Amino acid sequence: MVSLKREREVDVDNDDSDDGVAAKIGRGRVVEDHRSRHCPYLDTINRSVLDFDFEKLCSISLSHINVYACLICGKYFQGRGLKSHAYTHSVQFTHHVFLNLHTLKFYCLPDNYEIIDSSLEDITYVLKPTFTKQHISGLDKQGKLYRAYDGTTYLPGIVGLNNIKANDYANVVLQAFSNVPPLRNYFLEEENYRGIRRPPGDIMFLLVQRFGELMRKLWNPRNFKAHVSPHEMLQAVVLCSKKNFQITKQGDAVDFMTWFLNALHGALGGTKKKPSIITKAFQGSMRIFSKKLPHPDLPPEEKEALLVTEEYQEQMSESTFLFLTLDLPTAPLYKDEKEQLIIPQVPLFNILGKFTGSTEKEYKTYKENFLKRFQLTKLPPYLIFCIKRFTKNNFFVEKNPTIVNFPITNVDLREYLTEEAQVTEKNTTYDLVANVVHDGKPTEGAYRIHVLHHGTGKWYEMQDLQVIDILPQMITLSEAYIQIWKRQGSDGDTNNHTEV
Repeated sequence: MVSLKREREVDVDNDDSDDGVAAKIGRGRVVEDHRSRHCPYLDTINRSVLDFDFEKLCSISLSHINVYACLICGKYFQGRGLKSHAYTHSVQFTHHVFLNLHTLKFYCLPDNYEIIDSSLEDITYVLKPTFTKQHISGLDKQGKLYRAYDGTTYLPGIVGLNNIKANDYANVVLQAFSNVPPLRNYFLEEENYRGIRRPPGDIMFLLVQRFGELMRKLWNPRNFKAHVSPHEMLQAVVLCSKKNFQITKQGDAVDFMTWFLNALHGALGGTKKKPSIITKAFQGSMRIFSKKLPHPDLPPEEKEALLVTEEYQEQMSESTFLFLTLDLPTAPLYKDEKEQLIIPQVPLFNILGKFTGSTEKEYKTYKENFLKRFQLTKLPPYLIFCIKRFTKNNFFVEKNPTIVNFPITNVDLREYLTEEAQVTEKNTTYDLVANVVHDGKPTEGAYRIHVLHHGTGKWYEMQDLQVIDILPQMITLSEAYIQIWKRQGSDGDTNNHTEV
């Protein structure tokens, strides 16, 4: 009995030990503490204050090591030994029930025994949601509303993201990708990317882990509240982008999306030759025909002489893409007779004319000018359009307010493919699944997103924490900035995501 008591004291002082609940008797036999299943403090747990979206660090020591959440006030504290912050908090405020955020075990302090009770499973599920293959396969087949602990109803996946200060440019991109089924299904199962090996000291894999955690929270059917804070995800973005993208400063959604797609692809072990789930979902290919132009200040005779040389002949190259940039026609400078600027409109197929293979456009670099034309050779299962609204010069950023008229469904892109690709590509018709909109001034402004919920077939508009359903006809009236289109019948194209 004396030795058992001594062993108990050793465990109490050891912050990192999770064996304070049990006593060893004889040869390795473990006996459960009789108080573990009869804790008198379970009714003091306050689920309405629990929020596991923020960084898991002690509120006093700011340490990441061995952090416990107080289930009565929701604060995080380190350790559970005699002189630890969690122990002191439990004595000072008589808050007794704590959860280890790493091992997902519950403890009663200051008595220091493990609590074993099935009624606490909902708390561990909110902290770390898990999805079975059967659950994932049925996500797009049902539109069931779920009720959060605070009483609000929500659709998993159609959940508001908290705008901490000026991070709505990142929120809309994360929400758009969370509604791309192959990408979502890949990240909902942690086993898909857990085994990827990265070089020592590589921080980019943190991006993959945090994106997976965020995806599982957005699609969690048992949330305590009907919104999610992307705090940990955005901290990983700030760290991995070396502060190019910040939480406190408005950024450009296209710049963020470009960086994010390439960073995720690299962190998942993808290269130019080795595919990842990113390239399987979004990568297409095109032919680029480029022709060098003589300097405009040269005399006509010299220009003609240069155009004959090999350097100025048209050259063809093959290139892959993760998204297509669409150029808008220039906006009118002058007001009409009613002293109002006419907001111009342009059909989507007009700006897609860039990829017919016959439309030439001049591109200027610091030293040289080129004429380029483009033609698509392969279409991806999910096609991203970026509509170029912003032009930067030395002094300021200008925004083009032109509204793009586009149909929501049945956009056929066959005419933009090469003749050989038209034969091999069976299905070239696309439907819209996500539409990111920028409102307001170019340097300030705000972002919102329209998303199609596959289970119900309804469209929803999300802006920060606000989620409303919207008529499809209203989507085309907005200043679209990023669009994600899904190829009809492409559900099976990326079903091999577990092989990545």
